[in-house]
Amino acid sequence: MDWFSRLQSYRDKPMRRVIGLMSGTSLDGIDAACVEITVSAQNGGAQKLQVELQGFVTIAFAAPLREKILALCEVGTIAELAALNVELGEEFAVAVLQLVAQCDLQPGDIDLIGSHGQTISHQPAHGASLQIGEPSVIAERTGITVVADFRPRDLAVGGQGAPLVPLADFLLLRRADRHRIVQNLGGIANCTLLPAACALADVRAWDSGPGNMIMDEAVRILSEGRENFDEDGRRAAAGQVNEAWLVELLQHPFFALAPPKSAGREEWGQHFAHDFVAQGTRRGLKENDVIATATALTAASIAQSYRAHAEPHFTRFSDAPVGDAPVGDAPIEVILGGGGAFNPTLRKMLEKYLSKEGAVYRILLHEDIGLRSDAKEAVAFAILAHATIMGEAGNVPSATGATHRVPLGKIIPGAL
Repeated sequence: MDWFSRLQSYRDKPMRRVIGLMSGTSLDGIDAACVEITVSAQNGGAQKLQVELQGFVTIAFAAPLREKILALCEVGTIAELAALNVELGEEFAVAVLQLVAQCDLQPGDIDLIGSHGQTISHQPAHGASLQIGEPSVIAERTGITVVADFRPRDLAVGGQGAPLVPLADFLLLRRADRHRIVQNLGGIANCTLLPAACALADVRAWDSGPGNMIMDEAVRILSEGRENFDEDGRRAAAGQVNEAWLVELLQHPFFALAPPKSAGREEWGQHFAHDFVAQGTRRGLKENDVIATATALTAASIAQSYRAHAEPHFTRFSDAPVGDAPVGDAPIEVILGGGGAFNPTLRKMLEKYLSKEGAVYRILLHEDIGLRSDAKEAVAFAILAHATIMGEAGNVPSATGATHRVPLGKIIPGAL
């Protein structure tokens, strides 16, 4: 069957099996999620998307590869960029094949791959964002059609190219009877606002600031590379937050920007982290106090962002009912995902900063509503790849700032 015939065959199927690939700014490794996507006709011909997770795996980056990626993000040559693009493509292909085997499937059982790739540079002010992990290598090694490089098309129509998960959040998590915020705690923290009974145009999303990035890098610096992150938030729990310094840190210009906005290592990467640790040392803080303050910066900046931008947006929808009471009288559900969701100290700090005067928040994990926190972003890129093959737009202009909706990604055919 030629490729165009297989494309039409995909569109005609009642159920599609898609693998989503994600490697985030934390540089932990590759997340691969296998999902079954079913589209069913509803009243009036509208379609409903059902997504069922069939398998998930995380392939940690070997230390030398992780260091190469990190070095390239900071300063690298064109030759190093070209070589690492291919090397990461091979790694993504390995992740796909390992997941296929884990699910007791064959590559031919997979209809499609959606690969986010590894972000090396994100500069929305210049209309630029670069992700690597050559999709042609993935397609050749697996024989499966790949959709990749999702961000440039949104940037081309004036968007930030991020966040791109709001479409998946909207399809999977919106409710008619409650406000929700879907909060990802990866290297960068980003949130999606889902007002009660919202339409897609009502969705808002933005990067609130650092997620795990400063915490992780501070741990690496202070431990001289012996530790890569604050496991279970133990170091932060053992330290004291320097509240005076935290107030200063929250004056960073990024926090004052109104959405849509997105960030990357350009704002919160190694340079910021090294300066952060140096400032803590000059202030006479103990190591764990520095890590505690980094953790508090993530939590406090998220809470500050909600007060400034989420609560005013939700008030427009406060008359939607929740039982016998309006939504405005009910807690706003915050659904945490990403690696930081498993940091109990970060969660406690977030609860602390959100408990101050204002709206009432209820913090949940994706697991509390039957999903997996660690698989969420990989699932989102499976959904985006599916949308592209179906000829549908994948961006949400009210989240990215794009002038209009567009299909995302480039399609690399699988084996003929």
